[in-house]
Amino acid sequence: MDVFVTGYIIQVFFMKIGLVYTSTTPELIEMVETEVRKNVGPAAELKMYQNPEVLAKARESGYVTKEAAALLVEMFAQSIKDGADAILNICSSVGEVADAVQDFARYSGVPIVRIDEEMCREAVRLGKRIGVLATLPTTLEPTKNTIKRVAREMDQHVVLVDGLIEGAFGLNQEEFKKLMLGKAAEIKDQVDVILFCQGSMAYCEELVHESCKKPVLSSPRFGAVALKEALQKKGVL
Repeated sequence: MDVFVTGYIIQVFFMKIGLVYTSTTPELIEMVETEVRKNVGPAAELKMYQNPEVLAKARESGYVTKEAAALLVEMFAQSIKDGADAILNICSSVGEVADAVQDFARYSGVPIVRIDEEMCREAVRLGKRIGVLATLPTTLEPTKNTIKRVAREMDQHVVLVDGLIEGAFGLNQEEFKKLMLGKAAEIKDQVDVILFCQGSMAYCEELVHESCKKPVLSSPRFGAVALKEALQKKGVL
């Protein structure tokens, strides 16, 4: 337990949570931290780790290189050294790296939770035809791999419909919303549920749902619930 004194206010943090990003936007940080606070409460120190080189190397190569994977694992290790009780991996492009280090996580006693895995499970529960929206191929393919894996674990067969929104990465919100609505409209009649690969898309969830009249899933709320469950299982929450 850490105690921080600022003026006359004493903050007591009973747990530490590492939030590992490969890139951030103010919207993404706000959405993630809001959902995490909603689930774990105020008595947790949230410490952010970010290295944009991870995503940059993956985008440049078209896949997660060994160098990108090593940089991500370094952030996991630093969070553990800093005393994290659990880690939330927020980038879906490198989610399979988080899968690969689960033995290390168990050995260290610090669960590494993927922000998107429970979202993928919910998509499989909701329908056989899943629309997968992303702005980057390097996020689309790993997310599809995760959906296929959890579908096998759940003994379900699914059909995935790609929704790659080219040219959307880095746009402002209004331009991004227009492209999201356009792509969702293209695929809505082919799918039972629409899934957003990237947490930064979450602010479009209700908008796309209202437009397409389909269930729409984004990862921050699912990742926060999974984080809460990991902390409860560990016995610190």
